[in-house]
Amino acid sequence: MGNVRARKETGKLYLDFHCEGQRFREQTALVDNAKNRKRVQSLLDKVEAKLKLGEFVYEEFFPGSKNIQKFKTITSQASQQAAAKPARITSEPNRPAAPGFASFSRQWQQEKQVEWRASHARNIECVLNSSLIPFFGQKSLQEITKAEILTFRTELASKPGRGAPFRSPKTINSHMAILKSILEEASDRYGFESPYKNIKPLKLQRSHVEPFSLAEVNQIIGAVRKDYKHYYTVRFYSGMRTGEIDGLRWEHVDFDRGLIAVRETLVAGKTEYTKTDGSQRDIPMLGPVREALQAQLAATGKLSAYVFCNTEGKPLDHNNVTKRVWYPLLRHLGLKKRRPYQTRHTAATLLLAAGENPEWVARFLGHASTEMLFKVYSRYIPNLTRMDGSAFEKLLTIQTAAEMEDLDHV
Repeated sequence: MGNVRARKETGKLYLDFHCEGQRFREQTALVDNAKNRKRVQSLLDKVEAKLKLGEFVYEEFFPGSKNIQKFKTITSQASQQAAAKPARITSEPNRPAAPGFASFSRQWQQEKQVEWRASHARNIECVLNSSLIPFFGQKSLQEITKAEILTFRTELASKPGRGAPFRSPKTINSHMAILKSILEEASDRYGFESPYKNIKPLKLQRSHVEPFSLAEVNQIIGAVRKDYKHYYTVRFYSGMRTGEIDGLRWEHVDFDRGLIAVRETLVAGKTEYTKTDGSQRDIPMLGPVREALQAQLAATGKLSAYVFCNTEGKPLDHNNVTKRVWYPLLRHLGLKKRRPYQTRHTAATLLLAAGENPEWVARFLGHASTEMLFKVYSRYIPNLTRMDGSAFEKLLTIQTAAEMEDLDHV
């Protein structure tokens, strides 16, 4: 491991590192202090990382250095010696050589599929076909390097996302997580070290929440097409996710107990298990929701098993509804364009603003804990955390009133 040192005679910092058993020292013009040591250490770390990957080009880091030729000579000699030696067996003697990435990833997919929900299985298939196999497919698993993995991530980040100029960190992380799982499983089976080491997930952007006000909710429900009035009433006052409300069937609506049983979600036109186990819940029918569901039952209850359906009795296509009903409605009302998912955020903020217990609201929405509520919604509900000074102002008002009352009795 290299070091950052300072020359006694000048007090200037220099890099001291080794390659193929040979020592290299490179002088800098920086005086010895904490800030400069940090800068030089950063440079040294990059040098050693490149050396480890076999990608270090001396003249790129130290142009004009007297050590350039020395470095080329010893690395050339090392390459010749390595070529003369018999190939080193990296896998254990009793283990077969690792196959190609494409064939193993398909094997891994087939073996793991029994553990996945249908939506996750479709996501895996999409990621393998669109990015992982096109990039790594022709390589042997043991040939894949950390540098190639980082190059793959960089290419992912440069491609356009859904409705955005570039893919989001969340999407990139999902691709990388699948790659990591494949490489770790392969390294365990075939006895080589996984190149996916010390690669951290990208930092995710904070959730962007733009709930509607109660006045806007009433405006939307009052202006929407008649055949979608009940649909948006339930969305706004139940907090159900898009797939949950689109996949809701009459068998899960209990008017006697006043509950909606969330048991399924609609994904790509098919109903399946909910997003998580925590999403399985019973939602109380709050006032407007019960009325809307009773009216919907009278309108389409005999047409379809689904609560909300098209004229053929099939479940709604959320993309079609969004483009033909939701966005045109917002434009007509002069409201800011927002995704339909904001109806769920609206339900959360309205419930919290009304003073409902955060733990009850978390269960209502299908969250495992109240952490999400305080993290995402607290800035819309100042009194939720009493971080607006209102409690202190109330105390002063009460205290001042008490003092004035005492003076009146003097």
